[in-house]
Amino acid sequence: MENLELNENKFINAEKSALVLIDLQSGITAREIQPSPYTSEEVIHNASKLVNAFSEKGTFIVLVRVSTIDDKDMVKPKTDSKVVGMKYPEGWDNLVPEIANTKNAHIITKRQWGAFYGTDLDLQLRRRGIDTIILGGISTNIGVDTTAREAYQHGYNQIFVEDAMTAVTKEEHDYVCKYIFPRIGKIRTTKEIISSLR
Repeated sequence: MENLELNENKFINAEKSALVLIDLQSGITAREIQPSPYTSEEVIHNASKLVNAFSEKGTFIVLVRVSTIDDKDMVKPKTDSKVVGMKYPEGWDNLVPEIANTKNAHIITKRQWGAFYGTDLDLQLRRRGIDTIILGGISTNIGVDTTAREAYQHGYNQIFVEDAMTAVTKEEHDYVCKYIFPRIGKIRTTKEIISSLR
C-alpha cells in the first residue's frame, strides 16, 4: 500500500495517541475457522509487539472485549443473514494471555460490534487529551470497522494496523482496508507504527 506521511513530521505522538485492540479474546481467536489474510496467531504476535512498544512510551492502551451477562444484553436484530446461536463456554471472553496482563491497560467490555456505544471509551480518551487512535484486532470488517466508523464520527484521527487485524475471509479484510479505512484514517504495518512512535 502507498506509504503516506503519518503527519507533518512522520511521527506518532505517544502522549496524544492510544492503542486500541478489539476482541483479542479466547473465544474469538481460538475459533475453528481460520481467519484470513492473517492467522489469529499472527495478529496476536503483532498486537503483542505493539503493546510492548506503546507500554515503553507510556501510551494509553485500551483492550476491548465483547462479553455478556446472560445473553439478554446482546443485540439481536432481525436480519436476512441467518444468525447462528452461540454458546459461550467458560472463559470465552478472557483476553488472550499475550496481552491480558498489560500494565495500566484500560479494559472495555462491550455488548455489540463497536467499542464506543454504551462504553466509557470516548470519555477516557478525551480526558487524557488523546486525538489519535491506533486500531487493530478481530475482525477487520466487524469489530474493528464499526469502532473505526464510530471514532471517525467522534472526530479522532486514526491509524489502522493492517497486519494486526484479520477477518473470516481475505475478501472481507481487503474490502475494508481498500475502500473504507483510507477514507477515515491511514493504514500502516506493525513495523511502520513502532518505528514512528515518539
